[in-house]
Amino acid sequence: MAAKDRLAEYRAKRDASRTPEPRGRGKRKNGPVFVVQRHDASSLHFDFRLEIGGVLVSWSVPKGPSLDPGDRRPAIRTEDHPLGYADFEGKIPEDQYGGGTVVVWDTGTFDVLTGEPAEQALADGHLKVGLHGEKLTGAFSLIRRHSDGQEQWLLVKKDDDSADRRRKPAKTRPESVLTGRTNRELE
Repeated sequence: MAAKDRLAEYRAKRDASRTPEPRGRGKRKNGPVFVVQRHDASSLHFDFRLEIGGVLVSWSVPKGPSLDPGDRRPAIRTEDHPLGYADFEGKIPEDQYGGGTVVVWDTGTFDVLTGEPAEQALADGHLKVGLHGEKLTGAFSLIRRHSDGQEQWLLVKKDDDSADRRRKPAKTRPESVLTGRTNRELE
């Protein structure tokens, strides 16, 4: 499937004349990139995105990523986003889909650790990646669970040198890694 086709659902949910969100695919350098955006909409959650196949494949993680390998964070698969979204921070109007504030909570590059291309690992329902970010580093797995309706996944930190059962950056470090701003400061 072409990247343009993969963005049809994204575009259908947004009114380009009303929201500052990126519309096009954009191009990334030094990829592949990951981004975690702290999104304060109808509820506070974190959007975990990986550059795969020319788009940002996306999951909503209600409690945010954890550095504790014992935590199994539910991750709900959402629509693919354009690559330009990786740098997006701002306020989405309340009457628009996802209305609320968005900051880039963490970003960096990643390596696929599953021994097969990311697209295949995603289709198989088990993708293991090594993140190279400011707040998140080391290996994480995304594992698809069987359920009805939306694709349900788990985001799990692997037990490696960057694992930490005490640090809770999703709770203690709300600021953007790009601007230092918090969601509250964007309101």
